[in-house]
Amino acid sequence: MTSFFSDLSHEAVTVLLPAFLAVLGAPIYALGLIEGVSDGLSSFVKLLSGYFSDKLSRRKEFATAGYIATGVFPAIVAIANSWLVVLAARAFGWLGRGARGPPRDAILAKSVPRKDLGKAFGFHRAGDTLGAIAGPLVAFSLVRYLGLREIFWLTLIPGLLAVLTFWFFVKEKKENSFRDGKPFILSFRGFSGKYKNFIAAVSMFGMADFSHTLLILFAVSTLTPTIGLVKATATGILLYAIRNVVCALASYPFGALGDKLGRRDALAFGYALAVLTFFGFIISPANVFVYAILFAMAGAFIAAEDVLEGAVAGELVEEKRRALGFAVLATANGVGDFISSAAVGFLWSLFGFTVGFAYSAIVGAIGTLALIFTNKKTRK
Repeated sequence: MTSFFSDLSHEAVTVLLPAFLAVLGAPIYALGLIEGVSDGLSSFVKLLSGYFSDKLSRRKEFATAGYIATGVFPAIVAIANSWLVVLAARAFGWLGRGARGPPRDAILAKSVPRKDLGKAFGFHRAGDTLGAIAGPLVAFSLVRYLGLREIFWLTLIPGLLAVLTFWFFVKEKKENSFRDGKPFILSFRGFSGKYKNFIAAVSMFGMADFSHTLLILFAVSTLTPTIGLVKATATGILLYAIRNVVCALASYPFGALGDKLGRRDALAFGYALAVLTFFGFIISPANVFVYAILFAMAGAFIAAEDVLEGAVAGELVEEKRRALGFAVLATANGVGDFISSAAVGFLWSLFGFTVGFAYSAIVGAIGTLALIFTNKKTRK
């Protein structure tokens, strides 16, 4: 319920950002920079949140603070008069996402037996994505009747509900504090070689996996010449909703498949599907039906990533430092998101979207091969 309300709030804002930035007169690279900087800053907070929530045994408190920050960021966007203010608002909100993620995932991992980690993360992700479906649909239903700023103000309501739901209804199983006496930097040495190799592969792929708001921008910009900006914006929102629906439907099956056949092998399949999707956007015509297929593929590979990366991390990291382990995973993804979103944004601005997506396809293929090699090496 918490994740449903939170995602409803910030996803309703996210799908409208490309159109809002266009109204503000922002350059094309602004969206990639906003997404990249937000994810990059978020990654560093994830490390601190993971470390100290383990050390102080205060996972629920850290997560609640993060939900508060994410819940209020739409208000800052609502009063923005330049894309730089939008950048500051997005960064603040994603700092909150960074703070809440690792301790929340540690609470989740503790709540189920080890054998069911894939199902647990799949079930959570499916519920999480229901909000990501509702958000774009709410935005779509309101965009013809209300201004963008008015919609941003309304999204404060589900953001507040997320905070209240988490604080009053989520129960944390308390553990002994993480007191090995190591300072922050040295604490990272305690992870196994298997986990470090896994993080290296995730980091490589992450440098290809750009923010999917750029896909909305792609759809809007390529469809506008034929159907106009208003219809193209509405179409972009619906395509993103399709992506989220598929993500929700695929999350639990991917988790269950990983539990049964091997989580890292299933994740490698998800990475390969992402590479095919990137190539698909390069060669596709400006056609809504084709775009719907590609957005659906994007939803499927995101489900595989989100569910199976977390499940593998829960499998490879001991419980007492699990929040820190999730923080390292999230940081690897956050740094990768910063690099990929900024790179695709600037390459798109300079050379066109084909070059930007080609970068993601090539780097993503390298990351997929790295994960496959890591899997084989782990089995030996």
